[in-house]
Amino acid sequence: MHTFFQKIKAIFTDPILRRRLLFVLGALVVFRLLASVPIPGVDHAQLQNFLAGNQFLGFLNIFSGGGLSNLSIVMLGVGPYITASIIMQLLTIMSPRLKALYQEEGEAGRRKFTQYSRLLTIPLALVQAAGFLILLSRQGIVSNLDLFSLAVNIIVVAAGSILLMWIGELITEFGIGNGVSLIIFGGIVASIPSILGQLVFTFNVSQLPLYLGFGVAAVLVTAAVVVVTEAERPVPISYARQVRGMAGSRGKINTYLPLRINQAGVIPIIFALSILLFPTMIFGFLQGVANPLVANVASSVLQWLQNQWLYSSLYFLLVFAFTFFYTAITFDPDAIATNLQKSGAFVPGVRPGEATARYLGHIVTRITLVGALFLGFIAVLPLAMQAVTGFGTLAIGGTALLITVSVVLDLVRKIDAQLSIREY
Repeated sequence: MHTFFQKIKAIFTDPILRRRLLFVLGALVVFRLLASVPIPGVDHAQLQNFLAGNQFLGFLNIFSGGGLSNLSIVMLGVGPYITASIIMQLLTIMSPRLKALYQEEGEAGRRKFTQYSRLLTIPLALVQAAGFLILLSRQGIVSNLDLFSLAVNIIVVAAGSILLMWIGELITEFGIGNGVSLIIFGGIVASIPSILGQLVFTFNVSQLPLYLGFGVAAVLVTAAVVVVTEAERPVPISYARQVRGMAGSRGKINTYLPLRINQAGVIPIIFALSILLFPTMIFGFLQGVANPLVANVASSVLQWLQNQWLYSSLYFLLVFAFTFFYTAITFDPDAIATNLQKSGAFVPGVRPGEATARYLGHIVTRITLVGALFLGFIAVLPLAMQAVTGFGTLAIGGTALLITVSVVLDLVRKIDAQLSIREY
């Protein structure tokens, strides 16, 4: 406890860290102000009826940081940017040039790669804004949408999403932590008072054991997420005796290479939700077209996607696959083996070079399997509990809990890193 208070004191006494945290806080305040500005012509009573019990829109509301609940100008949130990032990551598999740009050309290559993602966000935001506004107008939620008003609203909503992307980039650069994740986190935290108020309003004494069970499950899930996120598989590393000029080091220097069980963090959850949300929005739009064949096919696909067990299975498989995919992109055993060999380091009992790369790849595959199974299980556990108990907000709450815990842990790690830099 003493160490905790010392760390809090150090955070507020370090001018650089204090300035970064205040910047993050100010950016989140601006985001919340934008999320409270609705687009014109919204029927709020009809909107609340439409949102009630709709799991798809609940997930979309997470990405918009609560902006969807009142159809604000940032109702799309950072969803288009996340979708653009997914597309760019997938393209690295098909394009060796993009892969080299992302993995081999250093910071300059990553900046150019990120710029491509930003440019791709613009058409995606326009398409998603158009599809969503047309869908809402057909439900009677947004009224008086002639062609000009529709075009203006599309531009405003798309611009709001691009503005949020820019705010997230500023948080990453001038604040601390990942800006996009912090925006999602800010929206989740902002929705907590309304969720608690709803639980108090609908409280039933006869369901007290169920509430206690949910509370215990939330604590256990949170503890499990923390343990797995922080867990590491240490790989022993030795540095051979080195001689430079007349000076040299005696004997070997032993250290270890930490490999996290869940190296992908919360990214697979966000990727999986984006993939699941996008087709639902597209087929929801096609459901109202004049062509009866297209409308019937869209309705059939939507009913198929809304099957609880099928949706849970797809969710689990996508989280599982994206965990391996993102780990494969961010962790390159060949590059690490080459760097170890160049620095005179080796894994005891393993030949340097290609043998070391195979050894590290084998370890990463095994521990990523554990991390992927855990993430998939935690992601679908609330859906299973919802199917058993009938509480419609559990799935949304479970995903929000997973994102929140992962973002907080990442933020704490980066604050610790800043404090360590200050000490040295």
